[in-house]
Amino acid sequence: MPEVESRPCFLTPKRLQPQYPLFVFLPGMDGTGQLLRSQTAGLEVAFDVRCLAIPPDDLTEWDELTKQVLELIEAELAINRDRSVYLCGESFGGCLAMKVATAAPQLFNRIILVNPASSLRRRSWLNKGSQLAYLVPSSLYSVGAFVLLPFIACLERILPSDRQELLKTMRSVPPETVLWRLSLIKKFNINRTQLRQLNQPVLLIASAFDLLLPSFTEAKRLFKILPNAQLVVLPHSGHACLLEEDINLYEIMQAENFLDHDTETIGSVTSFDH
Repeated sequence: MPEVESRPCFLTPKRLQPQYPLFVFLPGMDGTGQLLRSQTAGLEVAFDVRCLAIPPDDLTEWDELTKQVLELIEAELAINRDRSVYLCGESFGGCLAMKVATAAPQLFNRIILVNPASSLRRRSWLNKGSQLAYLVPSSLYSVGAFVLLPFIACLERILPSDRQELLKTMRSVPPETVLWRLSLIKKFNINRTQLRQLNQPVLLIASAFDLLLPSFTEAKRLFKILPNAQLVVLPHSGHACLLEEDINLYEIMQAENFLDHDTETIGSVTSFDH
């Protein structure tokens, strides 16, 4: 993976597959895109994977960030405009995915939302905590990341190497950026009318054991609004479910018959070849 540029960019895996459907992943609060690594191999069976990376000092508003992501996607489609596009957002990236999808719904064939952070306003202790965070010295943020770890992930379901990567990634984000992204989530708003215009299939993935956000409740709310939604509940998973050893995003999409015909065919052929 290349170094992150001074503006949002796509991390590109070593294996480019422009003939495959494009899978765009928008990451959580860390913004690094590095935490998708445990899912990448599974997704590359049928997708050309791109992961958004947001610079650690980036303080961009929703509208500009949405515009930048759309420009990156358009640049990828210039290579092959005929392929399907799957848009996936996790946590903070789930909010961004809703912004991106409603801004240009015609670009996307499928949308996946994993524990979207649009539920932040419904978790009062986290709201209050984010306000108090302004009083915490920068030197204590690394300690705070360690304390938050059990709320963000079911640690016993994650490999030790991935636990270390999660903690390292959390500590890599400056306090000012954490507070900025929290402020973005707190004022995040997409009305029902905008969401109802998303007619493509949407897969909502919610962790029942999310201690950070009420993800299950939020997924049920979105399920009632989105016209073509499917809901998958992970009964034992925490907020950072995509890091868990037993969670395979590609297999979930397969099991839910969420893949379009061409993508399913590519996946079947690739799996057979291997």
